[in-house]
Amino acid sequence: MLSDIPPQTDARVLVDFRTADDAGVFKWESGPALVQTVDFFTPIVDDPYTYGEIAAANALSDIYAMGGRPLTALAIAAFPKEGLDHGVIRAIFHGGFGKLREAGVSLLGGHTVQDPEIKFGYAVTGAIDPARVVSNAGANPGDVLFLTKPIGTGLFATALKFDRVTATAAEDAVQSMRTLNRAAAEALQSLPAGAVHACTDITGFGLAGHASEMARASGVTLVVDAHTVPIFPGALALAATNKSGGLGSNVDYFGGTIQVDPGVAPDLETVLYDPQTSGGLLIAVSPGSAGLLAARLQAAGVPAQRIGAAVTRTAGADVDVQVRP
Repeated sequence: MLSDIPPQTDARVLVDFRTADDAGVFKWESGPALVQTVDFFTPIVDDPYTYGEIAAANALSDIYAMGGRPLTALAIAAFPKEGLDHGVIRAIFHGGFGKLREAGVSLLGGHTVQDPEIKFGYAVTGAIDPARVVSNAGANPGDVLFLTKPIGTGLFATALKFDRVTATAAEDAVQSMRTLNRAAAEALQSLPAGAVHACTDITGFGLAGHASEMARASGVTLVVDAHTVPIFPGALALAATNKSGGLGSNVDYFGGTIQVDPGVAPDLETVLYDPQTSGGLLIAVSPGSAGLLAARLQAAGVPAQRIGAAVTRTAGADVDVQVRP
């Protein structure tokens, strides 16, 4: 739909929309480059303070995924004109502000409009070393893949919406959505320059979709071992009856270039397409640095799992989901 937008001609634009990356990068005349992103969405949990926290963590994640450091934020909000208690609005903003403060990010202001449906999020600006930008387009054959958070948040959010799961059962997923990707990003930045070849955060397109984008942008195929992918406890049980509209769209859009071994259970395949909110980072790291990255992530308290590798591209296959013995 947007393919006819003319390409950038400004040499200072290092990363833009053409690689479907998490944020854009603009190089100043000197010093660090500018990294910018924006994200907002409708409520996915009942508690307004928690919703604000998740919205902030989700928006900040795009900066972390690029290898940047978020510095400032502008709030973006939409609320109905009538029928919503002002305390709810206050709690949403306070939840978001608390998470920004945890990240060391300054809230400069924002913009609010009237809308029948609540929406909340942030436009975030950060700094990034132009020599250490990590896009989703640099994965090489042989690279090892890590995922830093379990998947399945979309299934829990849908189940919560229809009272098909208790808040207690969804607690792990909600806590994960509230957790910043800051520790994981700092672990990546602690590695020698060039060790990490590609990175993206797992959000609305699900693990399958974002892995497909990384593979396509990098010119490789990502081989994923289905049984090593971390999944929230209880998510598989929700897969059959709690599919969101976004999950179906992901299957329709990405399914044609994703090969799935017949041994992968249908519910597990469903979770791979599940849209995530404030998901983890998918990282492609050189094989020689994989052990060091695993150790740094573990030391930082990040529950990362090794889930596969990049290989020489197979025609028509962005992602190859296998069941390995």
